[in-house]
Amino acid sequence: MNQTQAVIWTQQARHDLLGIVQYIKNHNPQNAAAIAEQIKNKTLELNLLPERGRIIPELQTQGIFHYRELIAAPWRILYKHVGNEVFILGVIDLRRNLEDLLLDRLIAHP
Repeated sequence: MNQTQAVIWTQQARHDLLGIVQYIKNHNPQNAAAIAEQIKNKTLELNLLPERGRIIPELQTQGIFHYRELIAAPWRILYKHVGNEVFILGVIDLRRNLEDLLLDRLIAHP
């Protein structure tokens, strides 16, 4: 029997999702709530299958294997599985360069 994992959204991930919803609401208000639910529902799958997502390719090439992602096109849901918890770390646009995004976040929050 699989043990259920707690899925925990970090402050950064919640901020990312809110930004996505606000952007969509400005362009297509009817669709904003549905997109938020699509992304949230995708993360719920991790409570039973925390290793479901792929290792993040850009990090894997650097020898970093403990961060994973799920795709809810056009977004990447970045997460890390630790013990009995899955931490949702961010939600980013697939079209953005992950390395640039991480650098921007490190500079913004030293």
